[in-house]
Amino acid sequence: MTDQPYISVSDVMSPAPHTIDGLAPVSEAIELMREKNVSSLVIDKRHKGDEWGIVVVHDIAEKVIGLDRSPDRVAVHEIMSKPVITVDSEMDIKYAIRLLARFQLSRALVEEKDKLIGLVTLRDMVFRYMAPSG
Repeated sequence: MTDQPYISVSDVMSPAPHTIDGLAPVSEAIELMREKNVSSLVIDKRHKGDEWGIVVVHDIAEKVIGLDRSPDRVAVHEIMSKPVITVDSEMDIKYAIRLLARFQLSRALVEEKDKLIGLVTLRDMVFRYMAPSG
């Protein structure tokens, strides 16, 4: 492939991802997703040694609706994915694309100096990487 210019993850990410407490019911997560027009929510770390979690629409479809469970009775932490792949804000998107593709993931959290600053999707990175230059 031809030489692509360096594009950092921070150039493509969505800043300040929406968060929810892991103890919140799934029905609250659905409402927040609907209100913010997003398909994923980050579950914050509870302490220094903890990791971020993420819940996506697919989790709700598969683990709540698909199993005929009540969204009012299932807590977000029961269906979330944890730990979540994180990438550094200055990583070249071509490497972030490879990482997500290798693990068959659609998104990653973006960190800067161990602080959560954004969320990046495979879709957005691929579209940006393959955009015509000029």
